Amino acid sequence: MKIFKAMIPNEVWPKVVEIPIVNLNQLKDKGIRVAFLDYDNTIDIDRSTAPSDYSLDCINYLEMNGFKCCLVSNAKSSRSSVIAKELGLPSVNCAHKPRTDGVKRAMELMNATNNECVMIGDQIFTDVMAGNLAGCYTIMVEKYQPKEIWYVKIKRPFEKIVRLIARF
Repeated sequence: MKIFKAMIPNEVWPKVVEIPIVNLNQLKDKGIRVAFLDYDNTIDIDRSTAPSDYSLDCINYLEMNGFKCCLVSNAKSSRSSVIAKELGLPSVNCAHKPRTDGVKRAMELMNATNNECVMIGDQIFTDVMAGNLAGCYTIMVEKYQPKEIWYVKIKRPFEKIVRLIARF
């Protein structure tokens, strides 16, 4: 896969809970049954230590529409596994996105193939690329809030360039 093509998500939506049900049904019609979710600034504030109501809303929305969920996080601490446990979800920590090893570990954990999975996240250079390179369907959502850790802020102007070129 060409590197630029790996940066382009299949869909873009403002929030997880704003992905139209018709689109979710189309994914299920394609055989997609598992949703891999980034945590920080996708379904909660960056570096939060406990799930919020919005996190629960996202999980409930996807599960009510027929998807099994799994957190796939680059976090190196146990924070994301603690949060996943509180959400009642399996998780993969230290996913090393955009590398595919974390996504592949999540596929094994969920007993699914790449054609049965969608990766949902807020960053092109981690979530979207990891999902695309692993052969999953990808959905990018806008960041949940403006506050971000410094190394993510550095990447955002480059994401804007990719989005301008690719028109998404």
